[in-house]
Amino acid sequence: MTRYTEDTLVQQTTAEYLQQQLGWESVYAHNNEDFGPDSLLGRKDDREVVLTRILRAKLVELNPDLPDEADDDAVRQITATVATQSLTATNREKYGMIRDGVQVGFRNAKGERVRDRLRLFDFNNPTKNHFLCVRELWVRGDLYRRRADIVGFVNGIPLLFIECKNIHRNLKTAFERNFSDYKDTIPHLFHHNAIVMFGNGEEAKIGSITSRWEHFHEWKRLAEEEPGAVDMETALKGVCDKRNFLDIVENFILFDESSGEPRKILARNHQFLGVNRAIEAVRQRRQRQGKLGVFWHTQGAGKSYSIVMFTRKVHRKLGGNFTFLVLTDRDDLDTQIYKTFAGCSVVDHDKEPCRASSGDHLSRLLSEHKAYIFSLIQKFNQNVDPAA
Repeated sequence: MTRYTEDTLVQQTTAEYLQQQLGWESVYAHNNEDFGPDSLLGRKDDREVVLTRILRAKLVELNPDLPDEADDDAVRQITATVATQSLTATNREKYGMIRDGVQVGFRNAKGERVRDRLRLFDFNNPTKNHFLCVRELWVRGDLYRRRADIVGFVNGIPLLFIECKNIHRNLKTAFERNFSDYKDTIPHLFHHNAIVMFGNGEEAKIGSITSRWEHFHEWKRLAEEEPGAVDMETALKGVCDKRNFLDIVENFILFDESSGEPRKILARNHQFLGVNRAIEAVRQRRQRQGKLGVFWHTQGAGKSYSIVMFTRKVHRKLGGNFTFLVLTDRDDLDTQIYKTFAGCSVVDHDKEPCRASSGDHLSRLLSEHKAYIFSLIQKFNQNVDPAA
């Protein structure tokens, strides 16, 4: 019989909310999981963190015209690890597969060796993916075995980690003790992770595998016009709703090396809502006669990241040959924003010039239909005849 503490009651309530309100499947693994292909989760042992039985079924469903050999290659790449690689480097590599698919090699019907890209998720139709919440999952590392409170799998890949504490308990404890210990003892549980959440039934904070405690943040609103409320239900509904969850995974995660050390950036609530409202304005630009609106930020609210997320999502989801002209009025701000774009591997001025050095250079860059151009507004320095 399970001994219910306040911690496990918060955990149970969270899992039930994911299941009953948000449509995730839910299983309780502690003392219920056996192993083997026909077991509860299909894991061969407690070292496995990818549910390959589910993953393989979704690969076939999402890529119906490709042979078993291609699926085998995809599963191998998704589950493979390099012992000498850092957790952040591995997570970044796996994220590329999650977002853009897996490049695989196989022989076609003519026996020719070919390459193709397999999709792991249907980002356009979130409900066609498999969402599974697993409570108290045992995971074995090299030396220790740990039991995670809640792991959220999408198509068999562990994208969500939730550490539950009893009500009124300080969430910083979950970060300092549990999460830090798990990263040390069972780091492979986080190789594919997209979102880390700490919750105590009353409040919740989210962040990434590289976030310092001060960078974990609340999710206070489901819509821009709503009043803010620090509430765990709001966080679950805002982040773990199937459409929102896959939107965050696809469009609101960045890896930034601009400070020298790679950091994984997860959008804050205001960035997610603001960028998506800006995206809708671009979709409706003809009806709005080109008046898209203003995305206002306070100091330190992450405007550079918001710009990166917005422009990347436009290019990915709306298509078209958009050129984004990023204008500032100060050299230091221009450099800061460019460095953020470069650090996130979106631009590289050395390989593909995109920073205007003069008005004439700006004019040439604009004529080349580039994806991104950075300039000071002063470089629009051409004489204009007001009567023309």
